[in-house]
Amino acid sequence: MKIFNVILLLLVQFSLIGQISYNIDFLDNWNNDTLTANSSQVRYNDCWGFELENQEYAIAGSTEGIHFFKLTNENKLYHVDFIEGHFNDMSVIHRDIKTYQKYAYAVCDEGESSLQIIDLSYLPDSVHLVGNNDSTFARVHNIFIDTLNGLLYAGGITPRENGIIQNTISMQIFSLSNPINPSLIYTGPNDINEVHDMYVRNNIAYLNCGFDGLRVYDFSDISNPIFQQNINFYQDQGYNHQGWLSPNGETYVFSDETSGKKLKKCKITSNNITIESLFGTNYENNSVPHNVMISNEFAYVAYYNEGLRIYDIRKNIPFEIAYYDTYPENSFFNMQGAWGIYSKLPSKRILVSDRHNGLFLLKFSENIFLNSNDNEILQIYPNPISNNDSLTLILNDENISSFNILLFDIKGKKVFDQKVFDQSYVKIKPTLKSGIYYLYVSYIDYKEELISIGKKIILN
Repeated sequence: MKIFNVILLLLVQFSLIGQISYNIDFLDNWNNDTLTANSSQVRYNDCWGFELENQEYAIAGSTEGIHFFKLTNENKLYHVDFIEGHFNDMSVIHRDIKTYQKYAYAVCDEGESSLQIIDLSYLPDSVHLVGNNDSTFARVHNIFIDTLNGLLYAGGITPRENGIIQNTISMQIFSLSNPINPSLIYTGPNDINEVHDMYVRNNIAYLNCGFDGLRVYDFSDISNPIFQQNINFYQDQGYNHQGWLSPNGETYVFSDETSGKKLKKCKITSNNITIESLFGTNYENNSVPHNVMISNEFAYVAYYNEGLRIYDIRKNIPFEIAYYDTYPENSFFNMQGAWGIYSKLPSKRILVSDRHNGLFLLKFSENIFLNSNDNEILQIYPNPISNNDSLTLILNDENISSFNILLFDIKGKKVFDQKVFDQSYVKIKPTLKSGIYYLYVSYIDYKEELISIGKKIILN
């Protein structure tokens, strides 16, 4: 009782108003306000990441072109080089960039643009434009590269023929057997008005077809693709924008780029796709999800005005475990903010591009959540603990983001006190003598009631 009274006296009331981040560490941000901007101050679009010779890099698109960054050991975005876009203007909204071998491929969906091919082999010093195909490419909305088969899929492609811009084609596929001279090998499917984006693995293509929904094809024989499935009517349907397949091939998550529409988690069985559950953030206030990448456990979403949102997708209905608001401004237009996401860097650092605020480098400690056991509200490990180890505490409640930690020795003397903000976990390394200690975690729950949980800790 004495210890509990001390907790009551020391507890700090935490406020969540204006909270920008939760379980995510900010590392760096690059923002160049000298770049051309439109009337809404939009300067940036998509981002991508890659590793080359054990060095991580980032790419960001802007109204003026493509920017290349080295990710330093000090967690900084070091601007290495810039390639001017074939078309650069304040009207540029869409650029898309992907990498294959030692090349980056960049497209734009405004003006009279091109397919730009950029040699990355000179990094970390510079990059070089080695291809600029404006004879057959005018505009392209999105690209995806099947790196295993060396194929570039282009969606929403507006070709140019004899200098004349043609009607937009739903999709084309190009061979990258010669990386600086892609060759057209497929156009279609002819009965689809639009392929906005796509994800391809093992020749199975998941095509995001806007208001026509989702289609699945087998492109094992590119000259004769096999139609597998069409999901053109589903719950909470909007504009089918983009999706991503988990590494184990069991889960596919896609976004509908429409106000108030939720993300869709799908189950994959024998190449058959079934929508399993819906999830999202602030959809009751007409939020809009944009681009998605997923692992086997987590979905990383560039969620426009909501910033970066991370969900645990291991349960049937995914739930949010982390976020970082790249766009804390208020706007009546709900498609500002976070546009691009890249979450596959070996270091687990995350790239997010914000339409107004540039490129963000963030850190999400996914191992903390991989090891969590949500059967316990408070999880502590390791226990017992040695003097050289750190103690990890996790509160398995998505409503908790601020709490207080108190540690008492066996005589009831307080020996450690720490307040934690904007996280549901923390690592501590108290310097104490071996013995038995009592750890208490206190927080205010969603009912605005004081909750205190205690556990015995053994320090060897």
